[in-house]
Parts: sequence; C-alpha cells; structure tokens
Amino acid sequence: MKKFDSINVVPFIDVLLVLLVIVLTTATFISKGIIPINLPKAKSQSNQDLNQTTITIKSNGTIYLEKTKVTIDDLNRSLNSLNPKTPIDLRCDKDAKFQNFVTVLELLKSKKFNNLSIVTKE
Repeated sequence: MKKFDSINVVPFIDVLLVLLVIVLTTATFISKGIIPINLPKAKSQSNQDLNQTTITIKSNGTIYLEKTKVTIDDLNRSLNSLNPKTPIDLRCDKDAKFQNFVTVLELLKSKKFNNLSIVTKE
C-alpha cells in the first residue's frame, strides 16, 4: 500500500469557486433601489442621507413615495405630514415624461421643500 505525503486540493478549490460564483450572482440581485428604474447619467454624484424621503418616477409615469405607489393627490397629502426641511431624493427614470418630473417638482416647491436631490448614476 502506497502512503500519501500530500493532499490533493484541486477539488476543494473547485468547490470554493462554485460557491464564490453563487454568492456573486445572487449579490447582483440585491440592490439599494427597490424600484427598478433607468437613472440618467451625470458627472457628479452626492452621498445619500439616512433621514431622507425618496420619490421615484418610473418610465410609465407611476410615482412612488418610498416603496408605496401613490397618485399626485396622495403625494400631496403625504407631503403635508413631512417637515419641509426633510431631504428629498427625486429618482426619475430617464425615459419618463418630463411633465411627470415637473409636476412632482412643482408640488415639492409649493410645499416649500428646498432640500432636494436629483439622483443620477455616475
């Protein structure tokens, strides 16, 4: 009987590589923005504040306040309960109608929200 002086680690490395591929592929499905939109590009980008409110406009014109689908009237009522100094992140799909963006922006301005950020990707 032949005695082994070393351990073959190739199968161990294969298993680790498969696990790494699984972790990396599942990690790509986890994203910060729950509502998928195609953000426009910009050269500069700011950091996000933790106490902010996010308004999202999808390409089909659907508006979300945080993760809740709302109408303009619902958004109007919801903004009444927020402090006008609250930071607002406005995420708008690049293929959305500009009128939807302007309508939400006018609503925010009429409620005296001045701490607005337009979210883009670099």
